[in-house]
Amino acid sequence: MTQRKGKAARSSSGAWRAPWGWLAFVAAAACLPLTGNSYLMGVGIYALLFSILAMGLNIMTGFCGLLDLGYVGFYGIGAYAAAVFMNTHELSFWVALPLAAALGALWGTMLGAPTLRLTGDYFAIVTFGFSELVILITRNWTSVTKGARGFPDIHKPVLFGYEFVRFNPTAFYFLALALFSLTVFVMLRLESSRLGRAWFAIREDEIAAEACGINLRGYKTLGFAIAAAFGAMGGAFYASFSGTLHWSAFTFSESVLILCMVVMGGLGSIPGVVLGSCLLVMMQEGLRPQNLAAALAPLGVPASSIPGELRWIVYGALLILMMRWRPAGLWPQKNVAAEFAEEADSAP
Repeated sequence: MTQRKGKAARSSSGAWRAPWGWLAFVAAAACLPLTGNSYLMGVGIYALLFSILAMGLNIMTGFCGLLDLGYVGFYGIGAYAAAVFMNTHELSFWVALPLAAALGALWGTMLGAPTLRLTGDYFAIVTFGFSELVILITRNWTSVTKGARGFPDIHKPVLFGYEFVRFNPTAFYFLALALFSLTVFVMLRLESSRLGRAWFAIREDEIAAEACGINLRGYKTLGFAIAAAFGAMGGAFYASFSGTLHWSAFTFSESVLILCMVVMGGLGSIPGVVLGSCLLVMMQEGLRPQNLAAALAPLGVPASSIPGELRWIVYGALLILMMRWRPAGLWPQKNVAAEFAEEADSAP
């Protein structure tokens, strides 16, 4: 049974497992700078960044079936590590980026090795505690992270003598697109690999997977390390792009947002996760009070009357509707969609 489900999981993305669908998506995304609109490119950068983060979390939640509520901790570790490497140790961005990813993988291994014996809510609580610990460290380790004041003036990438500039985000956009493409390539390779099949087997039935000779702790720890590396890589990019860091950018709400992207798109589905990330980033921009007030200008609704946390109300309502009408996600894996459909048919 586990082997059959693993085969279904590997074929879940259909044409999107072949390179042509992704190449078409990347080619279309590469045309966005032709608009010359810096705001749209900024939104595109965040959509690509959160797609990277969501694909990393998808390894744990979608592939391995573990609820990780502290993924933003690795995002923060990568961001602050890159800032320290670039500003304190005067390393270039191109050196700081892989070092931050490696540090994230190391922290993922150290956290995963003792905690992955836990399952369900217990594991989720431990990961949540880890993310809160990262926030406490970044707020109070002033000699390294600059504390509550934030980490200012983070160095920008320099390529062939050209320094990236945030206010002309074209270069950052193509860098984000390159990192996104790398992430998709690695995820597709992992999905169809022996490692990916082991993760899917663990997700479907841990007892059966262990009976088949799969080292549960070893495969879970490896998945945790790889997921953490991609989270830290995204953090390193964010640090250089934003130019400043503050602990408030890595709170629990960001973990919830990334988890919503995975759940909305479809657990374990790479194209689904990307779709969910893009939709929620665009929704987040559209629900900003100033943007929403501009859209409602004919009705005379002032921005001051729109609550800043309206987006969380909308996210919650959307998730409730998703759980009712599309529990497998907008673009689910075929086997996951079939299981939900079977459960719905058998329900009284």
